Amino acid sequence: MKKLLTIIAIIAFIFTGLGSAHAYDTKVHHWNYKPEKDNKPVTTEPHYLQLLEKYGGYFIGDTNKKELYLTFDNGYENGYTAKVLDVLKNKKVPATFFVTGHYLKNEPDLIKRMVNEGHIVGNHSWHHPSLPEVSEARLKEELEKVKEEYTAITGRRDMNYLRPPRGTFSEKSLALSNELGYTNVFWSMAYKDWEVDKQKGADYAYNQIMKRIHPGSIMLLHSVSKDNAEALERVIDDCRKQGYKFRSLDELLLDRLMMEDTR
Repeated sequence: MKKLLTIIAIIAFIFTGLGSAHAYDTKVHHWNYKPEKDNKPVTTEPHYLQLLEKYGGYFIGDTNKKELYLTFDNGYENGYTAKVLDVLKNKKVPATFFVTGHYLKNEPDLIKRMVNEGHIVGNHSWHHPSLPEVSEARLKEELEKVKEEYTAITGRRDMNYLRPPRGTFSEKSLALSNELGYTNVFWSMAYKDWEVDKQKGADYAYNQIMKRIHPGSIMLLHSVSKDNAEALERVIDDCRKQGYKFRSLDELLLDRLMMEDTR
């Protein structure tokens, strides 16, 4: 009996050691990138690059190609998303809209329109908390509720991309969301466009966007911005004049899968 207890204790010690060896780092990081002049591709912290590589996340596409990925964060509706969709439809440009629970509950018709017009709807969490600062159970609930509501509205289950709320993340939040089937999508281009009481006009939005675009850019815009909605058509036209092509996140993911298959 004593020998059996010793063996059990050794096995328990081994498994405890294995568990701790695979424990995820919970340090909270705030997404950032290092701006470049002359429309050159940006980069970010080396540690962030390692984490994205490890857990299959993105912040930029192929920096050798003049390709752009248009994404919008939709925490709530401010009356401009329909206009954005009109422009995208007219210009035949794909986009990804990252939505919250509030948006899903209040704007189901816009969600249906996004899907029907060929856009991707991504997860931005139900309540917009900092995911690395909530429990595992809360993180899972935040993401599952969004997916369930999206499925109830559209009948589809193709919600595969996550934009971490507030741009905060940890190794643990990246790992857990990846285990739930999500590809974390950060960004390599953004400007301060979300303050609805400090809009500065379409020309300002246009200039802020155009000086920041670069090959492979994952563009983050907020659909609450009147300036963005009014500048979008001109942005698309002039990006194309510069030789850029607008692509979807699905195409970016497919590129990576094909590259992995050839290794």
